[in-house]
Amino acid sequence: MEIERSNAVRLVRFLVGLFFRRVEVAGVERVPKTGGGILIAWHPNGLVDPALIISGFPRQVVFGARHGLFTWPVVGRLMRALGTVPIFRATDARNGDVKARREANRKSLDAMAQAVCDGGFAALFPEGVSHDDPFLQELKTGAARLYYRAKQLCADSGVPPVIIPVGLHYDDKTMFRSDVLVEFHAPLVLPSELVAPIPEGDDETLRARSSELTQVLEPVLQEVTHATESWELNQLMNRVRSLVRAERAKRAGTSLKAPDMAERSLGMARVWKAYYARLQTDPDGVQALLDRVEAYDAALREVKLEDDDLDKPPPIESRWLPVLLVAQAAVVFLVIPPVLVLGLLINAVPYFLINVVSRIASRQYKDTATIKLLTGLILFPLAWLVFALLVGLGQLELHNSFAGIPRAPWPAGATTFLIGAFGGALALIYLELVKRTWTSIKIRAKRQWGSTIIARLSAERAALYQAVEEMREGLDLPGDVLGDGRVGTRDFSLDPDDMP
Repeated sequence: MEIERSNAVRLVRFLVGLFFRRVEVAGVERVPKTGGGILIAWHPNGLVDPALIISGFPRQVVFGARHGLFTWPVVGRLMRALGTVPIFRATDARNGDVKARREANRKSLDAMAQAVCDGGFAALFPEGVSHDDPFLQELKTGAARLYYRAKQLCADSGVPPVIIPVGLHYDDKTMFRSDVLVEFHAPLVLPSELVAPIPEGDDETLRARSSELTQVLEPVLQEVTHATESWELNQLMNRVRSLVRAERAKRAGTSLKAPDMAERSLGMARVWKAYYARLQTDPDGVQALLDRVEAYDAALREVKLEDDDLDKPPPIESRWLPVLLVAQAAVVFLVIPPVLVLGLLINAVPYFLINVVSRIASRQYKDTATIKLLTGLILFPLAWLVFALLVGLGQLELHNSFAGIPRAPWPAGATTFLIGAFGGALALIYLELVKRTWTSIKIRAKRQWGSTIIARLSAERAALYQAVEEMREGLDLPGDVLGDGRVGTRDFSLDPDDMP
């Protein structure tokens, strides 16, 4: 039985919403309402990456994917239902038949190009492989060749395809119920020499032009993904983003909520662009500032605080602090849990099994979320059914043993199934509440009894903020600084000539 595309898209959106706590989609207004185009993105998270783009893109999109994925059970059927086009890699060639592989890829390229000419979108990951690095792998020319093939097929319509970079930003890409941002950027403004028509059959010009366009796409993808040389540098950039936001809010006299992924991404974009711009003119100054940020970051981690924890909550009289902490802990840790015990018990078994399976089956870190998503789709409903069956049989046994107990195995089983499904979701919300409460207790205690450390860290944060502001002076950075300390969105087109 074949799956209809609309149902396949609904299933993908359901799975994405199940795995992530919050999926933010930004830049939908930048996507042209008519005409075809090509989406390009980096590839850090296996099958989750295309699932997110399919879920968030406002128009129909066709993906190109490794041919071997079509042999996976369930996944293969879903990919075919979504109209995914197989791409044959060199390792996929049967008996080393390179000619057959190239012919198959030519047909795949034509199919995707025709979809673009018909007014749709095609999506590719130019790296050609998913990975765990904070930087791009070497880009293949597939996206560029697709662009030029689509231009050839669309020549009669007079409407050239557009190229839209997509930013995929994960809070923690393998963590269940984490946050993610899918950001669609404005269509690229390409140099005139790259959009000139290529005569049909001029393979030499096509190869040269594809190589040139790929070189243009690389810095664009680096910018929209905030690519860095190492995860350590990435972490320090995020620390700069966080400390700048916290210090701005303090000086503005505002108390900000935690930033959403869109604001975090925009803040990171500002830091990223400033870093690489100043690295070209003042590398020694940049390194000196990074060393200070690294020391500040280590000190914050030592006391297990974040930048905005240095300012809130305000100190309380010490004689009332123990009473407040005990009362808050009692409500969260003692009153609420009995309501959710059954939901936790039912979902604990599949939860731990999924973690075990993902550790065993994941060849690389980037495969973890994909495996968790697919195994969770099977194990969680299976656990709800098993527990429902056991409770139903148990209720029937009680009825047979005690005449006063009514016979109701089906209602008991159905209730257990619903508790498993909805109780699991409520349990997740509760665990997040527990985490926030425990963090709040620790922060209050540390502010009360560690005021010297807090004061020292606050002073260093202020000094670092001043140094960062001086370093970014004169740079045209994305976004606008708002009066309360946040950064707001400013729409802009990515021009390859402006890449750092």
